[in-house]
Amino acid sequence: MPLRVAFFDTKPYDREYFAHAPATAGLDLRFLDHRLSESTVATAESAGAVCCFVNDRLDRATLTHLQQTGVRHVALRCAGFNNVDLAAAKELSLTVTRVPAYSPHAVAEHTIALLLTLNRKIHRAHNRVREQNFSLSGLVGFDLHGKTAGIVGTGKIGKIAAEILRGFGMRVLACDPFPDASWAAQHRVSYVSKAELFAASDVISLHSPLTPETHHLVNEPSLAAMKRGAYLVNTSRGKLIDTAALIEALKSGRVGGVALDVYEEEEGVFFEDHSDRVLADDELARLLTFPNVLITAHQAFLTREALAEIARVTTENLQRHAAGQKFLEGTQLA
Repeated sequence: MPLRVAFFDTKPYDREYFAHAPATAGLDLRFLDHRLSESTVATAESAGAVCCFVNDRLDRATLTHLQQTGVRHVALRCAGFNNVDLAAAKELSLTVTRVPAYSPHAVAEHTIALLLTLNRKIHRAHNRVREQNFSLSGLVGFDLHGKTAGIVGTGKIGKIAAEILRGFGMRVLACDPFPDASWAAQHRVSYVSKAELFAASDVISLHSPLTPETHHLVNEPSLAAMKRGAYLVNTSRGKLIDTAALIEALKSGRVGGVALDVYEEEEGVFFEDHSDRVLADDELARLLTFPNVLITAHQAFLTREALAEIARVTTENLQRHAAGQKFLEGTQLA
């Protein structure tokens, strides 16, 4: 009998890539549009496993309901897992897996795309030209060559972003609780303290996981310590930035520009079309009014290669769990 898997919060691209994944034999995939939460957990009934994304709410109450309905495996089709109560999952004997590295190049390259677009005002120029306005006023950027970039977090994505920025001829500083001295020497990257990085960098790019220690890593004191006019880019986790403090720093001119692919309170907003209604999030609405703020809706991962890898790893782990086999290395959380 095939393993029934309920996929929550799915979009057309999820269905396309999972339908063509190589390891779907023995799996009965059921795609659902809505997110998983305590109020929707009943729709997982008769499933032996669920597949979830970043905005599905896997708290103790939801996990308890899943366990009571017969679910034994929670497969995350993402790298982040701060939306999962792992302690509760372990108590309930629920297996939790993830896709730890689907395509670090996809996210790092999107980081650079955001930086270049923000700096050279490409989004504003595009809109002007479509309206037959060919004026260059207000579109002045600066050379990245010779400037200093700060990389906060040197995991796989942070390292690739740093290497790309070195290719632009930038001086690159980095901070990480676990510095990789060998990599840094090879690519001429200098590890420094967070305080030194914020004070010296013309561009700061965030690539840290969300932990209690990194929550609001960018806050009022760290923003005040930034070089005046510096750019801030975040393609990692929205809650790394205190949004209220960021707005104040933008209003004062302390921050020269901001590019975000993630947002502190993106749940219920990102991945959906809200074009026919008023945006209820006042802080996000305020950010969108700044001419020097560029926001994309958590799309840094969205490449063909990344989607194919997410589908491959997720379905293979589902298949292995159903067969009582070991999971792919580095993918099991609980």
